[in-house]
Amino acid sequence: MSTVGIIFLVLGIVVLFVLCFSVRIVRQSTAVVVERLGKYNKTLQTGVRFIIPFIDRPSKPINLKEIVADFKPQPVITKDNVTMQIDTVVYFQITDPKLYTYGVDRPMSAIENLTATTLRNIVGELELDETLTSRDTVNTKMRQILDEATDPWGIKINRVELKNILPPRDIQDAMEKQMRAERERREAILRAEGEKRSSILVAEGEKQSKILKAEADKQAQILQAEAEKQAAILNAEAQKIAFINEAQGQAEAIQMIVNAKADSAYITLQGFEALKTLANGQATKIIVPSEIQNIAGLLTSVTETITNMPAGDQVGTKIEKEQPSISDKKKTTKTKPEA
Repeated sequence: MSTVGIIFLVLGIVVLFVLCFSVRIVRQSTAVVVERLGKYNKTLQTGVRFIIPFIDRPSKPINLKEIVADFKPQPVITKDNVTMQIDTVVYFQITDPKLYTYGVDRPMSAIENLTATTLRNIVGELELDETLTSRDTVNTKMRQILDEATDPWGIKINRVELKNILPPRDIQDAMEKQMRAERERREAILRAEGEKRSSILVAEGEKQSKILKAEADKQAQILQAEAEKQAAILNAEAQKIAFINEAQGQAEAIQMIVNAKADSAYITLQGFEALKTLANGQATKIIVPSEIQNIAGLLTSVTETITNMPAGDQVGTKIEKEQPSISDKKKTTKTKPEA
């Protein structure tokens, strides 16, 4: 090989070497900071980029994706002097590679220390119970403070979370006892509420039962009264009809007697039947009308006839005349002389 060929070969190797160091391929979601002669020159974005070899010095690729930093637990003292261990998780993203490169030395360590100090400041103003129940408040305050503090570093804090809160063992035991007592109290309250509700329902049931029973008794009395009323009405109607029929029968009998033109003997016989009925009663005094006085003679004739009857025909018949009859009294009455 001639000298010229060797020279071209060497030049080709040099050019290839220069090209290899001049071309930079920047991957997606990354960025490269380029310094020229020790001074910031530019930031290479995604794609194929060219630099000057031996003059431009590129940095390591900077990750522009969201980064999750899980920091170790930090001892924190609350307002009521309780020491607890709290570990945090920070979600951040690099927004300016230049500021990230030149803003702070060891950015991750800076973020960790800033997170620990901010957490101590916030929790130091809270008591134990507030710390355990106010995670959202603590997370919001920490995110705002860290975001403002990391802006000069080219870092955006998206989110901060309290991962674990670990109180001392004696505090945990006290909290468990408190929780157990609270649950027992709630259980007692629920049991009392259940018994109260049950008693109320039982009382309501008894009340409704008594009301329904009273309504039933009322309806039964009303129906019974209605039945007695109807029975009384029907009985009165029946008596009325019976009286009307009896009166009509008597009226028809009287009309028949009138039509038959009954004589005085019939009327006398009817009066005797009426007197017989009166004599069978319980009355101690009987007032005899004047129209029936003529019956005395008839009774005397009947007595004489029975006396003159043969002994065989007299079956224990005995008529005793204790007092004079009305006709005899009339006969023995003296006539008062005229003056």
